[in-house]
Amino acid sequence: MSHRRYRRQKAIKNQINRLAHRILKMHALSRRFSWCRLLIFLTGGVLVLISAFWISEKVAWLFFTAAFFTFCIIAFYHHRLGEGIRRHQIWMEIKKSQGAQMDLDWKKIPGSILQSPLSDLPFEKDLDITGRRSIHQLIDISISREGSQRLANWLLQKVPDLTRILKRQRVIQELVPLSRFRNRLLLNFRLISNAQMEGKKLLDWLQAEPASKSMKNPALISYGFVAFNITFFLWHQFGSIPPYWLFSFFIYIVFYLSNLKRLKYFFEVISQLDDELSKFRQIFKYLETYPYSSNKNLAALCEPFLGHKKSPSRQLRKIKFVSAAIGLRMNPIMALILNVAFPWDFFFASLINRYRDEIAQQLPRCLNAWEKLEASISLANFAYLNQDYTFPEFISDCRDKDQSIFTAKGLGHPLIPADQKVCNDFSLNKSGETFIITGSNMSGKSSFLKAIGVNLCLAYSGGPVNAESFHSALFRVFTCIKINDSIVDGFSFFYTEVKRLKALLDALQENHQFPLFFLIDEIFKGTNNRERLIGSRSYIQNLVGQNGSGLIATHDLELIKLADQFPHITNCHFREEVAGGKMVFDYKLRPGPCPTTNALKIMRLEGLPVVIEG
Repeated sequence: MSHRRYRRQKAIKNQINRLAHRILKMHALSRRFSWCRLLIFLTGGVLVLISAFWISEKVAWLFFTAAFFTFCIIAFYHHRLGEGIRRHQIWMEIKKSQGAQMDLDWKKIPGSILQSPLSDLPFEKDLDITGRRSIHQLIDISISREGSQRLANWLLQKVPDLTRILKRQRVIQELVPLSRFRNRLLLNFRLISNAQMEGKKLLDWLQAEPASKSMKNPALISYGFVAFNITFFLWHQFGSIPPYWLFSFFIYIVFYLSNLKRLKYFFEVISQLDDELSKFRQIFKYLETYPYSSNKNLAALCEPFLGHKKSPSRQLRKIKFVSAAIGLRMNPIMALILNVAFPWDFFFASLINRYRDEIAQQLPRCLNAWEKLEASISLANFAYLNQDYTFPEFISDCRDKDQSIFTAKGLGHPLIPADQKVCNDFSLNKSGETFIITGSNMSGKSSFLKAIGVNLCLAYSGGPVNAESFHSALFRVFTCIKINDSIVDGFSFFYTEVKRLKALLDALQENHQFPLFFLIDEIFKGTNNRERLIGSRSYIQNLVGQNGSGLIATHDLELIKLADQFPHITNCHFREEVAGGKMVFDYKLRPGPCPTTNALKIMRLEGLPVVIEG
């Protein structure tokens, strides 16, 4: 573990301890406040009773007033203390979550709300990009479903876009030191709700039918009816005309009932948005008032929240006001009272439409910016917790023969605990190059393949990678690592593997601007040794020299001979030693073919009978 990582872990643990100690002191103070409130209530009550019966009523009122105001003052400060306790508890939860992310304590890392798999890309499952104990679960701290989905989309890019990657990277780099900004956003949200934000609800509301103008004319007609009702009623009361207001009032009631179904539709939709309005308004308000200063890329991302006469949070506050007004008429008796003298329902239904039109252009841009910001915050938090990680540099032109298309120094796997992780150096010089990795069981071949793939996905998302330095061209990532048979489709393990490898070969032969980066683990492992060797040789020969490069991990030592026939093929290996009756692995990548095997050694060490004939 690096010294910088150790210091960050220690700092977080110290913060958690300080917060826990402060919370204990605040709870003790809260208990004293509770006793004071009870004492004032009882003492005040006794003094009021004694004064009322034995002294005078004026003295009783004096004691009552003093006790009441004293009780209210203490209750006010007690309430503020309770809010402070809650803020400290949420802050401590945030820090504990960060500690769990650093320690890879999966029991304390929240699970993803997204259903895996999210795509048909093979590397999503092969590289543990999404799902349980995945890179997405480790990184994601989004408070909205859409933000979590945006992060997953960035990690699952089929074809990387350098312009977008660099744009995201610049924002994330600015966010890394802004830990207070990131944590305050989480704190402000959790003070309102523990449920996830649902931006889709607001977008659905903007696109909902009937059209926004559909309530304008009925509202105007209702205003006319009410004006007639009031005029005829007053004329009847203070003049000499018959009660014509009853007739106009009856027509108004019929008109109201004929539009009731449409009114209920508007009110049900807005009532369902009540919680979301509170959540987004609080978040938007924070983004509108934050001093971005020199963080130009972050300010550009948050531009939809800035410099508008009608800020998004203010617009949402007006809609929230309408929502509160609609809540008053949910009681049938109150609805009747409110609509008799004033067209309450028509007025606020029309107001809803007006506010919806005002924010219809602005809100989608705000929600889109918010999703990007959330995904960027998750990756920035990941970089903040892993100070020994680095941001990758990209090679825009793979045709430069003097430059390697992939070079990584100190490359590790972010899902392996820091105290168990062994990092390796690796480089690809040119497209068409293939590495055959041999080695014993459990020596680290599969983990190394996944380390390369995961870090490519992180690099293309705009985030940091688990390496000391990382230079890469843009590749299309394709993997064949985790193959399962399909009971539903009736495919055997071997047939599923064959289909995956055929898809890889087709992608490799495409005339695409970006070369393929393939990662294959144990090629044709679903068949017998003789056919596996024949098939593997033929397949690898077709990989070499194509529009792509990659690595193939295998136990078949016969395949290492291909390096003698094809200059584009390079052998490398992992090895092990037996020490003290146990297998010892150093997980270091070495050049050349593996000189040892360990299957029989493992069998003997575990007490299985092994007889070597001849």
